[in-house]
This record gives sequence, structure tokens and C-alpha cells, in this order.
Amino acid sequence: MTSIRRWLLGWLICGLGVACLIAGIGIFSAARLEAGELFDYELRTVALSLPQNIGAEDVALGRNPELHGIADDRLVIDIWDRTGRLVYHSPHEPALPRFGVGFQSVEREGYLWRAFGVAQPERFVQVAQPYFIRDDLALSLALRTIWPLALLIPVLVVIVLVVVARGLSPVRWVSQALAARSPESLEPIAFDKPMPDELRPLVNALNDLLVRLGEASHAQRAFVADAAHELRTPLTALKLQIQGAIGDGSLQVDGATLAKIDGRLNRLIHLAQQLLSMAREDAAREAAIAPMSLRMLCESRVSDFSLLAEARSIDLGLELEHARDDHDAFVVMGDTHALAVLVNNLLDNAIRHTPHGGRVDVTLRRETEGIALTVLDSGPGIPDSEIERVCDRFYRCIGTTGHGSGLGLAIALRVAQRHHATLEIMNRDDASGLVVSVRGLRAVASARAKDIVSGMHA
Repeated sequence: MTSIRRWLLGWLICGLGVACLIAGIGIFSAARLEAGELFDYELRTVALSLPQNIGAEDVALGRNPELHGIADDRLVIDIWDRTGRLVYHSPHEPALPRFGVGFQSVEREGYLWRAFGVAQPERFVQVAQPYFIRDDLALSLALRTIWPLALLIPVLVVIVLVVVARGLSPVRWVSQALAARSPESLEPIAFDKPMPDELRPLVNALNDLLVRLGEASHAQRAFVADAAHELRTPLTALKLQIQGAIGDGSLQVDGATLAKIDGRLNRLIHLAQQLLSMAREDAAREAAIAPMSLRMLCESRVSDFSLLAEARSIDLGLELEHARDDHDAFVVMGDTHALAVLVNNLLDNAIRHTPHGGRVDVTLRRETEGIALTVLDSGPGIPDSEIERVCDRFYRCIGTTGHGSGLGLAIALRVAQRHHATLEIMNRDDASGLVVSVRGLRAVASARAKDIVSGMHA
């Protein structure tokens, strides 16, 4: 069984069809029985009411009013005298033998006949009729009775379709409610309409599962956030203590060892910061999403990273494509803090992996499905076999150097998903380097965007 709806409709409609068929057979049988009784009464009445002076010429010419309609019912009348001689036989009908007194059912010349015989003082009268006359009348009576039922069948089918659809609508409501929920939403399922008793155990079980998932997720986020917070403070203090010890001469180490210690401390501090960002992003909700200027955010991030780019002789810039005008703010529905983390991670990865004298471009572009944010660099790129895994948490490509933690792209993917956008990563076709694009950010209407920008500047 793949569909409850199809299963119910199939059985109900087939059941109605079988029930109607059985009803039709019953109606035909009842009509045939009633027709048989009616024709038996006719045979007996005709046999007992035949005039004593009936002749062949009267029947053939239809002059006797008492015989009116007998030919229409295909009655065969035979009369024998006291000596057993046949004195009368219906014209244009097959000759039948004498069957006996009372009602008899016999087969003659390929036809089944129903006959009634009566012995009178001066004669023996037998009236017979073929069975197909009765069957024709029974069929006619049955059709007259069944045709309203035949008209009722489509009405019943429509009623079944409506009732089944209405009965299964709560299941559709549950599906729609679950499909409309954001991945972060773990609130219990609630309905404005009364919930059927049959569906209540399922909904209660789902709500219980959501509560347990929420508790487990909260415990995980709390642990990561606490661990990251607790790690960041002592690591920063340790770095300051080492720098102070080197400054006052109490710690004597060579430059290479000091550089290794400093690099590892920076990597641990960066890891703790990324873990804290990941925990905050996992705990984020849709309520934090509001209209914001993506252009202003990118300009601020590019300005912050410009000193790092200049130190590596990297050309870092922001480009706008398909802008409405020179002051287009590229207003989107987004979480400012989360998108800032996303841009920071993309710029940090691009600058760290771009060699001296390279180039990093940040591009904002209007597309049919929304606004796209692209970060393009001139670094070595990523092997094609590893592109699908670079967004996994703590995954670092083979041969990667530096103090990266393997969380930057994972956080970027998480932010993009929360904004119902897609994160695309691919190597450049025209040169060496990587292209990371966040596509499908929801743009705000131009009139509303101008009001938002005006409010920001105010």
C-alpha cells in the first residue's frame, strides 16, 4: 500500500460497484419472479376464460374481442375434445403436445415453455408461452428499476472522493505544517482546527520528538559555546604571557620556535572563535532576519580586510553588477551579524590562499532569483575531488597550510541555508583560483529599500 487515499478510494469505489452489481442481479431476479407470477396468472386466466365455441377462424382474424392481446404475448392455445382429438391450435405457432394438468415447464424445439392445462367437462385446454417472453419483460422491469441507481453511482463516487479528501485533510495539514517550518524550528506542532483522535497520537509523538531534539540541540550548542568561550580566554592570556616573558627577557627562545608557538596559538584562538561563531549560528532563529544593506556590509568588510590584503600585496575590491543606480544599496532580508561572519570567512579564506601579488574580488550581482554575493580569488583553487567535502566541519584539503580550522566554509554554508540561499563552490575556468557564490538572497522591493537606506543614513 503506497497511498492511503488511493487504497480507500479503490476499495470504496470497487465496493460500491460490487454492491450495485449484486443489487442489479437481485432486482432482475425479483422482477423475473414477479413477471413469472404475472404470466402464470395470465395463462391460468386465459385457459379458464376461453369461450366454449372458439374457432380457428376467430383467432386468426381477431374477431373475438375476448382474444384481444393474446397474440402479443405469444400464447399458444391448444384444445382437445373428450376423445383426445385436437380440435383447435393457435395459427402461426409450433404444435405442442399435451403436457398435463396444472403448470408445467418443458423444453420443446430448443425453447423452454411454460404451460398450464385444465380439464373441463367437454374438453382439455392447454395454454403455453415461451420463457423468453417472461425474461424480456423481467429485463424491462429491472432496467426501469435500476436506471435511477445507475444515475446514483456517479453521485456516490463524487461523495466518496469528497469524503475521503476531507477525512485525510488533517494528514495534509500536518505535512504542510512540517514542510513550512524552518530547519531551526523545534516548536510543537499546533493546529487552529480540531485534531482528529486518530491523528493525535502521531502529532503528540512528533511533538515529543521535537522537544527531545530541542533539548539535545540546546545542550550541544551550550557545550560548544561554553568550551569555545573557556578556551579563548586562557589562550589569549597565554599568548600575552609569552609575549611579556619574551619582552622582559625571562623567556629565551630562538625566532623559529617562537614563530611556531605563535602560529599554533593563533590557530587555537581562531578555532575557538570559529567554534563560538558556529554555536551562535546554530542557535540563530529566523527572528533575527530583517532588511539590511548588503552593499554597506561588504564595503565595511572589504575595508577591514584591506590592511591584511595590502600586507600581502593583494588587490582587494568590491564590484557591483546590474545595480539599479549608483546608490543601489542591494537591500536583502538577512541577519546582519550572520552575513558579516559569512563575508569574513570567505574573505579570510580567499586572502590566506591567494599568493602575494594576487587578486580577490567581491561582487554583488542582481539575478532573477535574488541577489548573489561572489568572492573570487587567484589562489591555487581546490582539487575537483575535494570540492564536495570542503563544507564539512573540520575538513581541510590535503596540503593546506596556515592556521585555518576547517570551519569557515561550514559556517558560510550554515548561514546561506538559514537565509534560504545556496552556496556554490567551483574552480575558475579562465585562470587559477576559486569562486565562492552565495545565490538566492531575498531582495527587498526598491521603494522599501530606499526607506531603509534613508533610515540607515539618518
